Amino acid sequence: MTTRRLVISRSAALVGAASTGLLLPSIVRAQSGKVRVGFMLPYTGTFAQLGVAIENGVRLAIDQQGGKLGGREIEWFKVDDESEPSKGVENASKLVQRDKVDVLIGTVHSGVQMGIQKVARDTGVLNLIPNAGVHAATRALCAPNVFRTSFSNSQPTLALGKAMVEKGHKKAVWITWKYAAGDEAFEGFKQSYTAAGGTIVKELGLPFPNVEFQALLTEIAALKPDAVACFFAGGGAAKFIRDYAAAGLKDKIPLYGSGFLTEGVLEAAGPAAEGIITTMHYSDSLDTPRNKQFRLEYAKTFRSQPDVYAVQGYDTGLLLVQGANAVKGDFSAKPAIIKAMESATIDSPRGKWTMSKAHNPVQDIYLRQVENKENKVIGVAAKALADSGAGCRMG
Repeated sequence: MTTRRLVISRSAALVGAASTGLLLPSIVRAQSGKVRVGFMLPYTGTFAQLGVAIENGVRLAIDQQGGKLGGREIEWFKVDDESEPSKGVENASKLVQRDKVDVLIGTVHSGVQMGIQKVARDTGVLNLIPNAGVHAATRALCAPNVFRTSFSNSQPTLALGKAMVEKGHKKAVWITWKYAAGDEAFEGFKQSYTAAGGTIVKELGLPFPNVEFQALLTEIAALKPDAVACFFAGGGAAKFIRDYAAAGLKDKIPLYGSGFLTEGVLEAAGPAAEGIITTMHYSDSLDTPRNKQFRLEYAKTFRSQPDVYAVQGYDTGLLLVQGANAVKGDFSAKPAIIKAMESATIDSPRGKWTMSKAHNPVQDIYLRQVENKENKVIGVAAKALADSGAGCRMG
């Protein structure tokens, strides 16, 4: 970690020198012909792997299109956002004011995205969000120059309710961490489940990132619902899955969730995860030529298997290429870039998707079941599902 931080800070120092004109004028002039692309992603801490996967995906997409944007060479800038919301505005400002990037790609953490959102709205810089699902980004705080290529927090669960009722689960308990992402995931579940005729008998929560689930699992056992639906992610999700099975609930009350429940944690969760059904906009096992080709090329390039974050990064690259090509690399033609991105169809490993009026993906959500440590696609839970974009006023 220290080495990586050192590399980032050294490159930042070089970039700083360049922007203050300390390098030879001829070098500065030569660089000014390049498109300046900034990554503001987590490169240290809990989400470091996600940041790397996203950057890999972006670079792969652009390399496959000849490594240029609208015919222009690219100069890359990087800031480690450390998943630290209090530094969000400061870090985004570094890329925009100091490095003068034409486009800012970031980020993973919704709290940090709120900082980027402020800077993007204040300065008009083009911002592509490769992960953070916070509703405000494409609802109340939407902006013409901000596009998301991932999901809104309620999108996966908006496809979950109907699937559960169709399997005969009319009474459910909801459980999550009580924080923004958990609350927004619940919004999607509540809307879809009640609309399909289901009843939520209890809403359970615990503070993020607390993983003391025992008391709540005892309560679930006493309530005897038809099923449990949840939102957890990462290490906490793996522990919840294991604890759920250890409490004797696995074979009595089926467990469902937003796809993040089983994303990247199947090894850690072990046999306890077998049979869990989730809804998500991607699955490693998606059996399409496009996905197989992407997975092969990513594995060959980076010597690792791609995940949903790599796909979202890849699609960010594809969207940026379409925008840049439409204006032949002239990033000062912002209205034309925005128009091209708004009307883009992205031929993604997850399946083709388009952009909503609020700049959030309109995409298929898959029904997946854990089978032998793999999220197997067992159907499409919702076709071309859009986030409501409630409260978005462009302009």
